[in-house]
Amino acid sequence: MNKNNSTSRKEFLKKSALGIASFTIVPRFVLGGNGYTAPSDKITIGFIGNGKQGTILGNPFIELDDAQIVACNDVDSVKAAKFKEWADVKYAEASNHSSYNGCIAYEHYGEILERDDIDAVIVCTPDHWHAIPAIEALNAGKDVYCEKPLSLTVEEGRAMVNAAKRNDRVTQTGSMQRSWRDFRRACELVRNGYLGEVTEILVNVGGPPVPYDLPKQNLRDTLDWDQWIGPSPFVEYNDILAPPYPWDNYPMWRRYKEFGGGGVTDWGAHMFDIVQWALGMDKSGPVEFIPPTQEGSQRGLVFKYANGIKVTHQDFGRGNAVRFIGSEGNLDISRSFLETSNMRLANLELSEMDTKLYRSENHYKDWIDAIKSRGNTVSDFEVGHRTASICNIANIAYELKTPLKWDPEKERFTNSETANSMLSRNYRKGYKLD
Repeated sequence: MNKNNSTSRKEFLKKSALGIASFTIVPRFVLGGNGYTAPSDKITIGFIGNGKQGTILGNPFIELDDAQIVACNDVDSVKAAKFKEWADVKYAEASNHSSYNGCIAYEHYGEILERDDIDAVIVCTPDHWHAIPAIEALNAGKDVYCEKPLSLTVEEGRAMVNAAKRNDRVTQTGSMQRSWRDFRRACELVRNGYLGEVTEILVNVGGPPVPYDLPKQNLRDTLDWDQWIGPSPFVEYNDILAPPYPWDNYPMWRRYKEFGGGGVTDWGAHMFDIVQWALGMDKSGPVEFIPPTQEGSQRGLVFKYANGIKVTHQDFGRGNAVRFIGSEGNLDISRSFLETSNMRLANLELSEMDTKLYRSENHYKDWIDAIKSRGNTVSDFEVGHRTASICNIANIAYELKTPLKWDPEKERFTNSETANSMLSRNYRKGYKLD
C-alpha cells in the first residue's frame, strides 16, 4: 500500500477514534437491573470482519441479552466505522436511548485480542483469513466463533482444532443449519434407519473455484489491500473481491481459489455438513474421492465412506439441497423443504430408544451458553474441520482429475503425494500458523 493511501486511512481512523472518545451514554440494559443482564454476566465479543456478512451475523448476537459486541475490526476503515455505528444504533434502540457508544473500531484485529476484558471473538473474514486470527484468538484465551467453511485447507483446519484443544476454548462453526429443526429431523430419520438402508446420497451445490484472472482497478484510500490479501499470494485489486461500502450483493472472492473454494466450499460447507451429521461421521469422513474426468466439469464428483455409502455432487433439480436415497424411501432436505416419498414419516414421532441428536434452537445462543457452562456446541471446530475437509479435498480431486484414497484418521492421501502437497498452502512472507 502506498504512503498516501496509508496516511489517508490513518487520518480516517483518527477521526473515528475522536468520535468514540467524545461521549458515551451507557443504557440501563448494560448496567443491569430488573429485567436486564448485568455486565458481569455478559459475554463480551470482538468482531473481526465487518462487511456484508459481518452485519448479517452481528444481528443475532445483538439480540442476545447475555452477549455484548464491544469491539470490531476490518481492513476497510469505512466498513469498520459503519459496523461500529450500526452496533451502537442497535444497542441504543434496544435500550430506548437516543444514542450509545460502546463498540470500538480498531485498525488491526490484534488490538482486540490484547484486551483482557473481551471474552470471545467472532471471525467473519473471507475464507483465506479464517485460520490465523482464529488461532491467535484461541492462543489469547478467547472463545471463538468462525464462519464456515472453517478453513481453506485441511492443514489450517486441523491447526485450528488443535489450538482450541490446547487452550481449552469453546468454539462454534457457522454451520447454523444444525440449529434448524428440519435439518435435525432429517438427520435423525436417517440416523435411526427410517429410510431403511441408505446407500446413495445426492448433494447439489455449486462448482469448484477458478484461478484469479481479474484486471487491476484503482485502489480506494480506506482499504488496506496488503492486509486484505494477508497470507495469500498477492494479486492486484479488483472491486469484485472487496467492494466498497455500501454494497448489496456478496463479494465474489469465493470464486477464486486463492481466497475461497467456489460453490463447493460455500454451500458445500452447509450441505455436506448435513451428510456428515446424518451418517454420524463428525469425527471422520469419506475414504475415497472420484472426480469426473471431463475438462471443466462443475459436478459429478463421487465420494465414498468406508461402509459403502456413496455421495454424488449432482444437480438433481432442487437448488442447494441433499437427497438421501434409502431402501424404504427418499428424503429431500433444503432450507425451503423437508420432503419424503415415504408418507408414514410425515408425522412420525421418534421413540424413546431412537438416537436423538444435539438439540440447538439458536446457533448463536448455543455458543454463548457453552461459553458460560464451558460445555460443547452443536458445531465445534472438530465438526467444522471435518466438513471443510470434504469440501477442500473435493476441490483437490476436481483439480487433479484423478481418484484419491483418503485416510480420515491420519488425514492424508494414501495414493498421491501430489494431493498431499495440496493439503496446505504456501503463506506469504511474514505469515504463519502458530
